[in-house]
Amino acid sequence: MTEFFGSLQGLGIETGTLLMFAMLLVLLVSGIPLAFVTLLVALIFALGWFGPMVVPLITSRVYSFVGSFVFVSVPMFVLMAAILDRSGIARDLFDAMKLLGGRLRGGVAIQTIVVAVILAAMSGIIGGEVVLLGLVALPQMLRLGYDKHLAIGVVCAGGALGTMVPPSIVLIIYGLTANVSVGDLFTAAFLPGLMLAGFYVAYVLIRAYLNPAIAPVQDDEPVPMAEKLRLLKGLILPLTVVAGVLGSIYGGIASVTEASAVGVAGVLLSTVVRGEFTLELLKGAALQTLQTVGMIVWIGIGASALVGVFNLMGGIKFVSALISGISDNPTIILLFMMLILFVLGMFLDWVGIALLTMPIFVPIIKDLGYDPVWFGVLFCMNMQVSFLSPPFGPAAFYLKSVAPPGITLATIFRSLLPFIALQILAVGILLFFPAITGR
Repeated sequence: MTEFFGSLQGLGIETGTLLMFAMLLVLLVSGIPLAFVTLLVALIFALGWFGPMVVPLITSRVYSFVGSFVFVSVPMFVLMAAILDRSGIARDLFDAMKLLGGRLRGGVAIQTIVVAVILAAMSGIIGGEVVLLGLVALPQMLRLGYDKHLAIGVVCAGGALGTMVPPSIVLIIYGLTANVSVGDLFTAAFLPGLMLAGFYVAYVLIRAYLNPAIAPVQDDEPVPMAEKLRLLKGLILPLTVVAGVLGSIYGGIASVTEASAVGVAGVLLSTVVRGEFTLELLKGAALQTLQTVGMIVWIGIGASALVGVFNLMGGIKFVSALISGISDNPTIILLFMMLILFVLGMFLDWVGIALLTMPIFVPIIKDLGYDPVWFGVLFCMNMQVSFLSPPFGPAAFYLKSVAPPGITLATIFRSLLPFIALQILAVGILLFFPAITGR
């Protein structure tokens, strides 16, 4: 072991970088979780390249990540999603949206997308949204005779909108990593998130009217006024929570962290008003939050340690120079970054991607004269693709866990291809028309 550490010290940064990424790849393929892989590789290179004296520097970098006040908003938004998952708010919200769909062809698919946007604006957690929509919307569309590929695509793509629509946890982690205002990121991401949802709605309408058989018109009896009023009540509480969270942020009343606490209070109050609140519900939501946030924190600790060691080695400067040297055209460099993110998104979790790549990419973006807030929105739009793209698209696996027995993973991934194309189109539009973000 001593000889191995001694040999590391004699490596140049080029060989050291290659060895580090090769070690990461081999360990990840072996099935070890990303958090432990990054921590192990960081420790090996810290001891082998610098010796034991560098370890306190790594711990200080890790502390700066987990000690950020904005990071407190992450468990708050996760807790909101966990409570929503256990309440009937999402189901009532979906039922209320029937009033908007009416006899519009493809109406149930469109109401699913609208519900997905509202749920995204309440919590920003992707897994919970896909599962909720898979339980509520997918059986409804299949029962009405919708094409299964269209129904599956709408559920997965709509559920993944939590990546883009504020308050997105992806935007929060990016803001922490890139050291930019999370409030500015939320403001910049709002319109692009709605734009992507609009693409999904337009796709559903075009497909439904070109081929009416894939989205039959719902043949329901006229809804009595009393029933309409009952359904509309299902909209009041969710929209109040959304207004409380986003309104307090955009109105300058509360910070992102404070607004997340407002959201948790709003969702808890909603369950009390609906008569659904129990200690068992709160305990289950708290345990789910601990599990999810624990995963995010451990990945953050490992990635922060690895990036810290790589930076001390001079690796970040080396990789930055390598990427910047690809072309004199800034657009080519941006496209290359997007390609790297797209490929990484096929194999890694978005938390790891953000924490491993943004310390390298953001300084390059600033040197090229681009706005890091706009690039953050572009990064989140790219991560939309990662949630759907095979072989490890998380949205597909979330849906598979609640889908009817006849729906296989292969069917789900095949259904997602048109929506991946729409996401790539949105990335391109955002890339060449940055004014969409208001920056």
